[in-house]
Amino acid sequence: MAKKEEAPNMVERFAEFKDLKNIDKSTMVSVLEESFRKVLAGMFGTDENLDVIMNPDKGDVQIFQKLEVVADGNVANPNLEISLSDARADQDPDAEIGEEHTREIFFADFGRRAILTLRQTLQSKILDLQKNAVYAKFKELEGQLVNGEVYQTWSRETLLMDVDKNELYLPKSDLIPGEFFRKGDNVLAVIANVDNKNNNPKITVSRTSETFLRRLFEREVPEIADGLISIHSVARIPGERAKIAVETYDDRIDPVGACVGPKGSRIHGIVRELRNENIDVIHYTPNPSLFIQRALSPAMISRITLDEENKKAEVFLRPDQVALAIGKGGMNIKLADKLTGYSIDVFRDDPTSQTLDDIYLDEFKDEIDEWVIDALKEMGCVTAREVLNTPRQRLIDEADLEEDTVDNVIEILKAEFEDDEAPAEGEE
Repeated sequence: MAKKEEAPNMVERFAEFKDLKNIDKSTMVSVLEESFRKVLAGMFGTDENLDVIMNPDKGDVQIFQKLEVVADGNVANPNLEISLSDARADQDPDAEIGEEHTREIFFADFGRRAILTLRQTLQSKILDLQKNAVYAKFKELEGQLVNGEVYQTWSRETLLMDVDKNELYLPKSDLIPGEFFRKGDNVLAVIANVDNKNNNPKITVSRTSETFLRRLFEREVPEIADGLISIHSVARIPGERAKIAVETYDDRIDPVGACVGPKGSRIHGIVRELRNENIDVIHYTPNPSLFIQRALSPAMISRITLDEENKKAEVFLRPDQVALAIGKGGMNIKLADKLTGYSIDVFRDDPTSQTLDDIYLDEFKDEIDEWVIDALKEMGCVTAREVLNTPRQRLIDEADLEEDTVDNVIEILKAEFEDDEAPAEGEE
């Protein structure tokens, strides 16, 4: 009787796996049944004639074996057959040869070895199930932020543990240059990759990816999280500088101002998280010329030649603006390349070229309304000559200006150059 007491409440005894591994009730019951069947199949040679009934509410299991009734003395396989006499003696007095007899099996009768085998089988299946659950969970979370506590640091990577004790690996190459974490430090990163090689899930996180910067802005700027502002593109040199292009379809929202926040409150938090990485927030425009101009800020561009098919741009600048466009170590132009998707080449304007006599539209704010200048710049005209070289009708259509307004602008700009080009008194 002592052995039989081991069989009841087996589900309760294995409930520790459910509590530790966060496995739902139906999955747990299924795993238990599968584990019982595997052990029973090893004991009886097959489980095809066995019914395993789990009773999770009661915390026990019932096992029934179906046997064919054969004549006394003709039992060839006791795991598949039962003699007529034994069947009638086993609570089936009306049994007949050729019928099916069902008898209940008490698992605990097979002793501690069978129970130990069952426990080991269950542990193995639970472990596989847990690994699959971890992989599936984090695969869906790729590209999302995650917090981890530093558990151990090696030469090539740092091991983090999240709140559920899942292991997160932060490679040294994915640390912002100059970063060093100690055991117990809290680290914020983005889930960069999740693989399941040999059924061993490995979660790799990063602090240098462009996705990390995207997620930080989504966390800090409610308008991005709510979909009122969208991030068009991101370019980043970790630990040094980054550029992010944002846009909105709501004219009432200033996307750049919203990302920066009052007195820089929003962007300062991101900069601190990135170890004082400088971040330029740029208003995206579908006009490639204007977008490239903004991406190369703070440099002021004289003119741009585009090859849209091959995504190439030739940018001409005054000599004093070239260094600004390229940036320290070529950083500014590298980021502009990534941000715009264009391969940008920078050229100095020829000092003898007429373009050196060009004037930025901002110089005409005393004569032309600022909103008109902004409309012209939005369509890619940032200098006076660019406006004058653009067909009148295109200025009306693309800048969405009244005809009288366009004519007035053209007249003002022409007058500027006519004054400069007029012959001196006495000249022919």
